[in-house]
Amino acid sequence: MGNARARKIPARLVEDEDYQLRHERVAGIDIAKAKADVCTRLPPARDGGRRASRVEEVPATAADVLALAGRLKAGRVELVVMEATGEYWRIWYYLLEAEGLNVQLVNPSHARQLAGRPKTDQLDAQWIARLAEMGLLRPSFVPPPEIRALRDLTRARLQVVRDRTREWQRLEKLLEGALIKLSSAVHSLARTKTARIILEAIAGGERDPEALAALAMGPADRSAIEKSLDGMQVGDHHPALIRGFLDHAAFLDQRVAAIEDMIQDRLDRIEASWGIAADGTRTPAPGPDAAVLPAADRLAEVPGVSPDLARAIIAEVGLDMTRFPTAARLASWAGLAPVARQSGPRTRKAAKGQGDHWLKGYCTQAALGASRTDTFLGERYRRLARRTGAVRAQCAVARSILTIIWHLLNNPDARFTDLGADWHARKNDRDRKTRRHLKELQALGYQVTITEAA
Repeated sequence: MGNARARKIPARLVEDEDYQLRHERVAGIDIAKAKADVCTRLPPARDGGRRASRVEEVPATAADVLALAGRLKAGRVELVVMEATGEYWRIWYYLLEAEGLNVQLVNPSHARQLAGRPKTDQLDAQWIARLAEMGLLRPSFVPPPEIRALRDLTRARLQVVRDRTREWQRLEKLLEGALIKLSSAVHSLARTKTARIILEAIAGGERDPEALAALAMGPADRSAIEKSLDGMQVGDHHPALIRGFLDHAAFLDQRVAAIEDMIQDRLDRIEASWGIAADGTRTPAPGPDAAVLPAADRLAEVPGVSPDLARAIIAEVGLDMTRFPTAARLASWAGLAPVARQSGPRTRKAAKGQGDHWLKGYCTQAALGASRTDTFLGERYRRLARRTGAVRAQCAVARSILTIIWHLLNNPDARFTDLGADWHARKNDRDRKTRRHLKELQALGYQVTITEAA
């Protein structure tokens, strides 16, 4: 090896259009809370001259942003690029987009300043503009206004639902302190009417376990309820706290219901989400004999995807799948695709990607629901969980669900069809493989004779 002569590789000039000048007139915006530095890159004033940068500081007010939009349009700016800085980018993106400018939002990590160079807001704006004119920045997905409004509502609903869950958890902790073990005798404090009636009675002053158990409704085990209440120690402060938790939970129930009505109303205004009735007319409610179901109803046919989850997923990804050329791109954007880590001869374990954590949460929740079903997705979860563990299996099924959703939204005429829980068994059936091989041999002109094995 020491005497072996190294093979000399001749130098080559490789043309790479990705690093050619893409845009003649661009603007880069470095955003802060109360202002932004805007750098406009312009063509040279004379032949053979250098490109010029014009940097200005603009306050973050609607009037100043609209005035900036007028100057950018007067300068025939082709592209405006800005970093996603917290929530402060919204006034800049929304107003400039409404004025007809081509606006892109980029990940700050993609436009990071080079090490060893001074860092100021003006230099950051110039760096963003220079990267933009060379086409080196990948735009982030910002949905259209109608989807943004729907997203605000679905995210608000999820936050209120979480607040309601916390309220019930606080109530259960209070009951444990009063030696009330009601949560052990009923299916759920929040989802059973029996629990609410008994808690209302305790807050009203009733202390007899037998009388409280008699208030149980339906198939509840009254003897178990009576035992869970026997020995309770309700202090003077407990009734008022129980009443407060119940009233707050009821208020949050009303808020969730109101937001859900607003979500459905907002979705019905988006024509792209409508279905097609039997007579061929597009309508948000095409009826049971619809030729094409509305988008949310088509997604709700996927195992594990409830109507609420379907509307929330639409709010995150939108209805136009041209923004995601492939299902794999959508899975990567959601953070459900593993990120390769390879350097030299070493290949490390793939790390999970970072993406839209709202969408990832919806898909993993749907995967958990699908895992309990006797479907292809449920069997896929169980097969993977035995080999890789429950967490990885849930992520894999979540990616499968998102892939199905991409196809359903990409083709409005498509409907979900379950492959069946026995799909893997049928695919690996030896007799089926034998019959297929026989047909292939016969198609080639061979005469096949089957003999019994000794």
